[in-house]
Amino acid sequence: MKHFIEERQSIVTDAIDAEVALAGGKLARLDGYPAIKVVVRSDWDRSKVAVVSGGGAGHEPSHVGFVGDGMLTAAVSGEIFASPSVDAVLAAILAVTGTPGCLLVVKNYTGDRLNFGLAAEKARAMGLAVEMIIVADDVAIPDASHPRGLAGTLFVHKVAGHFARLGRSLDEVKAAAERAARGAVSIGLSMSSCTIPGRPTETRMGAEEVELGLGIHGEPGAELVPLRPVSQLASTMVAYVDRALAARGAARSPLALIVNDLGGVPSIELAVATKAILAAMKDEGREVGLVVGPGRLMTSLDMKGLSISALPLDAELEDALLSDVEPRAWLPPRRPVPVVPVALPASLRVEEHRPSTHAARRSVVE
Repeated sequence: MKHFIEERQSIVTDAIDAEVALAGGKLARLDGYPAIKVVVRSDWDRSKVAVVSGGGAGHEPSHVGFVGDGMLTAAVSGEIFASPSVDAVLAAILAVTGTPGCLLVVKNYTGDRLNFGLAAEKARAMGLAVEMIIVADDVAIPDASHPRGLAGTLFVHKVAGHFARLGRSLDEVKAAAERAARGAVSIGLSMSSCTIPGRPTETRMGAEEVELGLGIHGEPGAELVPLRPVSQLASTMVAYVDRALAARGAARSPLALIVNDLGGVPSIELAVATKAILAAMKDEGREVGLVVGPGRLMTSLDMKGLSISALPLDAELEDALLSDVEPRAWLPPRRPVPVVPVALPASLRVEEHRPSTHAARRSVVE
């Protein structure tokens, strides 16, 4: 595979420097490259609860893209698909935590849990108030002992950042974030795995197969299923979401939905999939109140796949998701409405529709 890189060893630091350079002075990075890869808000004054998250690189715009007013105070990055070190996490905590304290939002992967947890213990030993929550929103394997953290983590970032900006206490910010983490459910589906620079491309799927329930690090999913029309694939994903919500006792309140491109889906296909997902939600009797996306929010390098994340809404969570934020990577939620065509002008003579593929092919040849 060909890649737009300078050196494989500098991919992450080069990408971080570009983000900081184009942030209009709103972001800064800590010294200590390459071991310490931490981006912080440059305007942070430690007067409110800090919200810190992170993990391995390769999920851009997560997590650096969500640092800013109303979301994360700092993001800690490891190498591609590798957890950041304890020292890097501790550096982020020390850089942004004041008297109100700090909340760590951690996806449910062994390395992240371990390293963020050890850093939190060290920070507490220094006298800082630090709390941590684990996000485990993957529902691909029912009753899994350690569900993975997927794009539903972004709901938690948004909710925690909102309540922190309001000046709430650490306990209140943690409680709101935990409510979002407990409610969020996610599942992914992909037509290809991802390509890690410097490594051979892995091929697990046949030409007529897709993978359901795969993770964001290219790890295997729950099962291989036949490639079918997108309406059927969407129904399969939504059925998993519906069962998971029902198992958690979630009322049939309106849902917030994230439609997330895992890195390699063309925009037109993502739009087609979104239409199918909304229709499948309606078929399951689930009302979608807000949609974040479709777009790239938590990717897996160049994986051609998508994930959907759902969160049952109440008034507080809806306000939190709708509040304005500074990070450009967050896509403001939109309310879906029925498609109602406008009548054509009466004087227009409609000709028979013909597929455009033949005409397009001819124009290229000419």
